[in-house]
Parts: sequence; C-alpha cells; structure tokens
Amino acid sequence: MTSDPTSFETHLRDSAARTQQLISTLLGDSALEDEIARPAHLLAAMRYGTLNGGKRLRPFLLQESTALFDGSASAAARIGAALECLHSYSLIHDDLPAMDDDDLRRGKPTVHKAFDEATAILAGDSLLTYAFDIIGAPETDLAADRKVQVMLALARAAGLGGMAGGQALDLAAETTVPDEQGIVTLQAMKTGALLRFACEMGPVIAGASAEDRTRLRRFGEIIGLAFQIADDVLDITSDAETMGKATGKDAGRGKATLVGLHGLDWAEQRLDQLVSEAVATLSPYGDKAAMLIATARYVANRTH
Repeated sequence: MTSDPTSFETHLRDSAARTQQLISTLLGDSALEDEIARPAHLLAAMRYGTLNGGKRLRPFLLQESTALFDGSASAAARIGAALECLHSYSLIHDDLPAMDDDDLRRGKPTVHKAFDEATAILAGDSLLTYAFDIIGAPETDLAADRKVQVMLALARAAGLGGMAGGQALDLAAETTVPDEQGIVTLQAMKTGALLRFACEMGPVIAGASAEDRTRLRRFGEIIGLAFQIADDVLDITSDAETMGKATGKDAGRGKATLVGLHGLDWAEQRLDQLVSEAVATLSPYGDKAAMLIATARYVANRTH
C-alpha cells in the first residue's frame, strides 16, 4: 500500500460508503423474522442518527484488522455495521440534555432536536440492541464460538466497565476534577474501549492466535489514546463549523483533559510518540499492516 495520505483517505471514504449502505439496508422498512413491526417514526430517527455521514473509523479499523489475518470480509463488514450502530446509539444519548446537551452533530441538529427526547432515547435503545442482533444473525458468516467472543467483548467495551461507565465518570468530572490517572481511565473507557474492540476483534474473527489478539488489542489502546488527545486538541483549536459540533465545551464546563494539563506542545510530542508505538506494535506483520499504520497516522494528525 502506498503511504500517500490521499490514497489512504480515499480508501477510508470508500469503506465508509460501503458501511453506510449496509446500515441503510439493515435499517430497512421490512420487519425481520420475530419482529412484529418497525414503527416508522422510530425507524426514521434511527436512520437519521446513523446515516448522517461520519468517517466510520471503527468499522474501518475492524475490517482492516480482520484483513490483516485474512479473515472473513463479509463477517467483518456486518460486525463493523453493528459496531457503528452501537457507536451511533452512544452519540444520540450523549447529545441529550441530561448528558452533554448538544444541539449539533456532524453539522446537523441532533436527534432529540430533529425529533424529540423520548424518540431519541428509544432510537438509542433500539440501535444498542440491534447491534447484537446483527452479530448474532445467521447472515453473519462466523462460527458460533467466535460470535460469542465478539458479543461478549462488545458488551464489555460498551457497558459498565467501558463506554457507558466512562460517560458516567465524564459527567462526574464536571463537579469533581479527576487527577491525571483518573483522566486516563475515563478516556480509555469512554472513547478508547470501542476503538480497542475494533482492532482486537480482527484476530478473533479470523481465528488468529492469542498473541495476535494481544498485539492488536495494544494497537487499539494506542489508537484510542491518540484519538482522544487529537480530539482534545481540536476542541481547543478548531471551530464548530469545521468540526460539525460545538467546540470549547470541556474548558467551558471545567473538565480536565490531558491536553489541558500538559499543553499543546506536549500533545504534539505525545501524538508522535503514540504513532511510533503503533508502528512498533505492528512491526511483526510487515507491509500487511501498512493500512493500519496509516490509520494511526491519520488519527494522530486529523483536522476534524
């Protein structure tokens, strides 16, 4: 693979379009077997909250980590779509007035603004549960034992000990400022857990070794930390028009971040270190890991 960033971004964009199309199909009007009906208003809110653009980075990481071990591309695509449904649920709920209270997401009104709060809550609930439906369905071409591993890992990445728990810590941080280790833990849960899942599940889908799973898990942790530091930098340096959402909110609410503690120069150096760690972690795979390494660079240097 070429190291040309334009080539990488084209690859990422093409992958996002395929994920978008698959989610659109999965969120079709027709009820599935054992579903009684799909209420039109709720389905519209679910589609609005998922089919609204975005880089689809998590499905991309999952698909590329699966490809690294020559795993099933079709299984990775469906599990990536499930992951994106779950990620979209988290954004819909995070935007609610009781949570982060945001009116804008990807340059458009948030789901509770475009519809109403109750519908937004139900849309998030439905996307969360549907994620596990997609993975467990017969159409996901993966051995039953591997499906169980994937669903267990996703439940733990998304729930009490992962993303949802991290959101709880984030809300608490508005009144009780955590120390540096507390910030690291919060961000590893809220942001990092799903990114780590996306990288770690490639070896699981492909039936690779435990060592490979451990190595890709570590790569996912590096990606998660780099993503959060870059996000915190953009929250300080960018604007709402570029980001498609409100910026400067962490400082406005008095939330502590690693960038806030150490400064922008530190952040730039730390992101460079993390890219180097990512390269070293995947070095045993040689050129086959080029796309994942390009992703690490992209995450660390993103501008929106």
